Amino acid sequence: MICEDSENNLANVDVGSISEDAEVHLLAGGRSLASSSKGCQQISPNIVSCCWRRRISLENQLTTLRAMSEFGSFLIYFYICYCTDLFGEFKQVYNRDIFLFLYILIIILASTTSSKVELEDTPVAGKFILYLNRNQTEEWKGWMQVLFVMYHYFGALEIYNIIRVFIAAYVWMTGFGNFSYYYVRKDFSIVRFSQMMWRINLLVAFCCIVLDKPYMDYYICPMHTFFTLMVYGFLGFMNKYNELGSVIAAKIFACFLVIVLIYEVPGVFDVVWSPFEFLLGTGYNPPMYEWRFRSGLDRYIWIVGMIYAYYHPTVERWLQKLEETGTKLRKSIKAAIVIVCLVVAYLWYEYVCKLDIDTYKRYHPYTSWIPITTYICLRNITQKFRNCTLTLFVWLGKITLETYIIQFNILLRFQGGSMKVLSVIPNYPMVNLILTTAIYVTVSHRIFLLTNKLKLAFLPTGDNVRLVRNIMSAAVISLSLYALSWLLLHLSKMLAASQSSLPVQV
Repeated sequence: MICEDSENNLANVDVGSISEDAEVHLLAGGRSLASSSKGCQQISPNIVSCCWRRRISLENQLTTLRAMSEFGSFLIYFYICYCTDLFGEFKQVYNRDIFLFLYILIIILASTTSSKVELEDTPVAGKFILYLNRNQTEEWKGWMQVLFVMYHYFGALEIYNIIRVFIAAYVWMTGFGNFSYYYVRKDFSIVRFSQMMWRINLLVAFCCIVLDKPYMDYYICPMHTFFTLMVYGFLGFMNKYNELGSVIAAKIFACFLVIVLIYEVPGVFDVVWSPFEFLLGTGYNPPMYEWRFRSGLDRYIWIVGMIYAYYHPTVERWLQKLEETGTKLRKSIKAAIVIVCLVVAYLWYEYVCKLDIDTYKRYHPYTSWIPITTYICLRNITQKFRNCTLTLFVWLGKITLETYIIQFNILLRFQGGSMKVLSVIPNYPMVNLILTTAIYVTVSHRIFLLTNKLKLAFLPTGDNVRLVRNIMSAAVISLSLYALSWLLLHLSKMLAASQSSLPVQV
C-alpha cells in the first residue's frame, strides 16, 4: 500500500528535468548510475524514474517498519514494568512541602523558556494577538498535566477537587477545538475523522491489549472519543447550514437536550449504553458505574466549549476594540474585569471547591465552567499576557495524551483498586522519581512522534480508496487475531480442566 502511494505521488515528476548530478545519487546507498563504463547516457529516463520511485517507496516502507518496531518495543517495556516483578513498587507518600517545592521548581524552570507569539503568525491583521491561541492552549494543558501526574504520583488527595476542574478543562478544549476546526474548515471527510480517532485511541488500544486492561482504566480516552463524536455528529449533520446562527443555536440546544435525556432522566442511561458494556464496562459492580461517573462529571462542559468557540471571533473583536481605546478607559475596564473575576473565583473556591469530595461531585457538572472562564479572562486580560507563553509547558501540552496514558504503565501501577509507584531504584524515592520521570517523558515524546508517523502511513490524506482498504484490512486482521486468542484461551482452559479431572495415581 505504501509503495503504491509513493508511485502515485511521483507519477507526474518530470524526470527529464533531473540534472546529471542528481541522477548520480538516485539509487540506494548513493551508488552512481554511471558506475558502468557506458555511464548514464544509455539509461533511459523511464528506468531512472522507476529506480527513483522504487527507492523512495522502499525508504517509506523502511521508515514505517522502523516506527512500528520502535512502537512495539515500547509496548514490551510497558509489559515488563506493569505485568512482571522485574521492578518493585512502593506506596504513594504525600508531603505538601515537597509537592509544592517540586511544582514551584518546575514553574521556575519553565519561566526560563518563555517565548513570544510572532505577530505575523496570527491571522488577525494589525498588532493583535489572538486570545486562546494555539500556544496558549498547549501551555494550559502542559501545566495542568504536570499537576495531574504529580497528583497521581504522590497521592495528593487534598487537591482532588482541583484535579476534577483540570479534567473538565481538557473536555472543554475538546468541545472548543473540534467546534473551531469543523466550523471554520468544514472538513467532515472520512480521512479527518479516521485520523482523529487514530490520534485518540491508537496507543490506548494497544495498551489495553498488551496489558490486559479495560478501556475505562484510561477513562480520558473514551470520554474524549464520545464528546468528539458528539461535536462531529451535530456539526456534520446538514453542515451546509452551519453559517446560520439559528442553526448553530438549534444544534447546541439539541446537544444539551440529548445529554439531559441520557444523564438526567432515570433509566435512559442504561438503555443507551448497555450495548457498549463490553467496551466501557469494568470488573466492578455495576460494570457501567465507572463510565457513568466519569462521563457524567463533565457531561455539559464540552458544550460550553462549543459555545465559547462560536463566540470566539466576537470576543476577539471586542478585545481589539478595547486595545484601541484610550489608556485610562482601557485600564479601568480591565481593572473591573480582573476584580470581577477574582471575586467570582474566590466565591467558587470558598463555597464550592472547599466542599468535601462527595458533595463537590454533585456540584461539579454545573459549576466547572466558572474557574475555567475566570482563568481564560485573567490569562488574556492584557496584550502582553496573550503574547507570552512558557515553551516548556507548550511542549508538554503537545504530548498530554501520551503522558496521561503512559503514566499508568511505566510510572505507576494501578492494580487491585490501589495505586502504587514503580520502583526502579529501591530505597531512593527521589532519585527514582528523577530517573522514572526522565524515561517517562522521553518515551511519551517518542510515542507522540511515532503515532503521527504511522498515521501518515496508514491513514493517508487524499487517497480514500487506500484509506478504506487499510481500514478493512485492519478490521479483518484484528478480528482474526481476536478469534485466535479466544480459541487459544479456551483450549488452555479445557486442557487445565481435563488434567484436573484425571484420577490421582498413588
